[in-house]
Amino acid sequence: MESPGFWDDPDVSNGKMKELKNLKDLVETVNGLKTQYEDIEALIEMGYEEEDPELAADIRKELDEFISTFENIRISTLLSGEYDSYNAILKLNAGAGGTESCDWCSMLYRMYTRWAERKGFSVEVLDYLDGDEAGIKSVTFQVNGTNAYGYLKSEKGVHRLVRISPFNAQGKRQTSFVSLDVMPDIEEDVDVEINEDDLRIDTYRSSGAGGQHINKTSSAIRITHIPTGIVVQCQNERSQFQNKDKAMQMLKAKLYILQKEANAEKLSDIRGEVKEIGWGNQIRSYVMQPYTMVKDHRTEAETGNVDAVMDGAIDPFINAYLKWINTKPEQNQ
Repeated sequence: MESPGFWDDPDVSNGKMKELKNLKDLVETVNGLKTQYEDIEALIEMGYEEEDPELAADIRKELDEFISTFENIRISTLLSGEYDSYNAILKLNAGAGGTESCDWCSMLYRMYTRWAERKGFSVEVLDYLDGDEAGIKSVTFQVNGTNAYGYLKSEKGVHRLVRISPFNAQGKRQTSFVSLDVMPDIEEDVDVEINEDDLRIDTYRSSGAGGQHINKTSSAIRITHIPTGIVVQCQNERSQFQNKDKAMQMLKAKLYILQKEANAEKLSDIRGEVKEIGWGNQIRSYVMQPYTMVKDHRTEAETGNVDAVMDGAIDPFINAYLKWINTKPEQNQ
């Protein structure tokens, strides 16, 4: 039994408190599942007793909800990696292709924000760069929610779009690429020594939505860690100092992982392999013409409902990845 002062103990970290809340939520979900199972049994018995075929629709609805919740719980048991419970920081970068690639970048950004909404997660934009004519050149955003990184780590890599471009007057099919990097948001102040001489700090004007200070002051911060080439950016805060603090937190988190995961193969599992944004490197293809198909090239998961996927229905791909990665003994996730 814990001592009365347990909750006031400064050694109880935020991470432990988050883990406790996650476990409490899981218990509540399982208890709710048990109640729903009993309700379904009662409905089935009632249907037999009253010989009412109309109850079949209600039973089917309850059963579908039960199966969906059960599958979500089953998938959550695969999220046992060291950083899986953390919030996630995502960075989308448009590849070569000008306006078409920038438009594809904005479509993917919308897809992930819609997915986050479905999960009840919040999204915070950290850095944003508009395309020259339309779309987004790059955007860094944080997804806050239970196991956000555990789910979204499946998305790191190059995403390929095939469609008839609305920006092409000749109506030709075009292929575009966008890369996505996914990192866990390590909240605690990690013990990482950074030599100030190894940093190049640039300021620039913020862009996009964010308040009256946008485009008026050079409050946005870009920090380059010269030895590793890591670049972090932040512009969402209202002052240059706040942006610098957030950018330094992101840099420390990346360097912490570099230190902790000396094995290069293990590092690629956490940070995402840095590949050229182009042919042959895509993890997933989204085809809109001449047929509709979204296919993950790692797990072979696919669907013909492109519209649903672009509206945030990416759980089947995430779940397939988690099952796939946990069958690979070398991953140990």
